[in-house]
Amino acid sequence: MANIYDIANELEREIRATEQYQALQEAFAKLKAEEEAYALFKEFQLFQQTLQQKMMAGEEMAEEDATRAQELSQAIQTQNAIADLMEAEQAFSVLINDMNNIVMTPVRELYEEA
Repeated sequence: MANIYDIANELEREIRATEQYQALQEAFAKLKAEEEAYALFKEFQLFQQTLQQKMMAGEEMAEEDATRAQELSQAIQTQNAIADLMEAEQAFSVLINDMNNIVMTPVRELYEEA
């Protein structure tokens, strides 16, 4: 029987070779090449992280946070490079979710038998 970690490492290499990952990598490279769009993307990521930390700490979203979220969301929608990245992320996410469903089949079947 093969070592499960060797299989996981092989899967990681195969993921990198998928069309979905390649498209994601290309979209991210294009985004990074557009200075304004990339700066906006990084600002949005940082803002999301800040909001997540506040939520984890039990803080409610302040009105200024909601306003800033809306402003950033509108600004992002004007950037094609960010839209292309999000589309590529979605396609990659579908692939990963499909793989997760396959990997988790034994556990799902185990509980279905109960």
